[in-house]
Amino acid sequence: MSVSTELGTADADLAAVEAFGERCIGLLNGGSIAVLMSIGHQTGLFDALAILPAATSAEIARTADLNERYVREWLGGMASAGVLTYEPTDRTFALPATHSALLTTAAGPDNLARIMQYVSMMGEMEQRIVDCFRNGGGLSYTYYPRFHAIMAEESAGVNDAALIDTILPLIPDLPARLRAGIRVADIGCGSGHAVNLMAKAFPASTFTGYDFSEEAIAAARAEAATLGLANARFVLQDVARLDETDAFDAITVFDAIHDQADPARVLRAMFTALRSGGSLLMVDIKASSNVEDNIELPWASFLYALSAVHCMSVSLGLDGAGLGTVWGTQLAQTMLGEAGFTEIEEKAIASDPFNAYFTASKE
Repeated sequence: MSVSTELGTADADLAAVEAFGERCIGLLNGGSIAVLMSIGHQTGLFDALAILPAATSAEIARTADLNERYVREWLGGMASAGVLTYEPTDRTFALPATHSALLTTAAGPDNLARIMQYVSMMGEMEQRIVDCFRNGGGLSYTYYPRFHAIMAEESAGVNDAALIDTILPLIPDLPARLRAGIRVADIGCGSGHAVNLMAKAFPASTFTGYDFSEEAIAAARAEAATLGLANARFVLQDVARLDETDAFDAITVFDAIHDQADPARVLRAMFTALRSGGSLLMVDIKASSNVEDNIELPWASFLYALSAVHCMSVSLGLDGAGLGTVWGTQLAQTMLGEAGFTEIEEKAIASDPFNAYFTASKE
């Protein structure tokens, strides 16, 4: 039975049905390729391939110190996806230089294989999120150890490349003030890498990172100790209950507002903690608050999926607002204004197309 007869579809629509079916197969393959890319990143296979000439599965497995049989299957998947080239005569695989530029640790913030890990993480959480669809509520941060590790790795890639020389100068006088010596707070600091980068670069200033994850704070303190930083400290703190008044000359917050249980309260607490004349640098997802504006955003579907699986869910798990990943730059600016901030501007950096960079002041 033809599709058109079975579905009662007009002949004119059959081509559209078949085209959508082909698209679904493409999505199936794309999701599978993303998982394989994530594996390639985590196992070091892309880095191994980058330093090898065309090589057999045994040679690649030996270089990466991995099991050959698993490596051989992975190579087949990557070759069939066009990520690797394959020479059947001698059964060798190679990573083209144009692909290596986007898939290895040497690519820094351009490493797209690192981002593919989110797809695997979402798969791990699928059944719990299905239950949330049926019963409401959300999940605790404790369900997401992989997410926080991936996020820390991704943020480090951007910050290592751009924080000191590109991101902080988005507030023109901030680097000079940091060199002279000011007090800075980082809200929702996670594993504290950004704080430690700033503390190392600006020894005359003092930096305090706040986060409610014991594991993250422990990692932040360990890195600060390894770097010998006396001007960085980390406080285990629910940032919605931050109780500081006129305490800091500058406040930073990196991708930490949209998944808060009470983001409006956090923004107000930040405003209160900032001294008059102080500066705010807030980094968050670059998307619109309106679905229709996001239709053409190349990674919008990924953002909505990540929101449902993590960012919205962890907020709802705390009986929170559930803003979600795609709260949008319009709502972000509105909420900053409602918290009391002035001179709010949205800026961007070329090396981070996923995020918007907001600067603001306290009069």
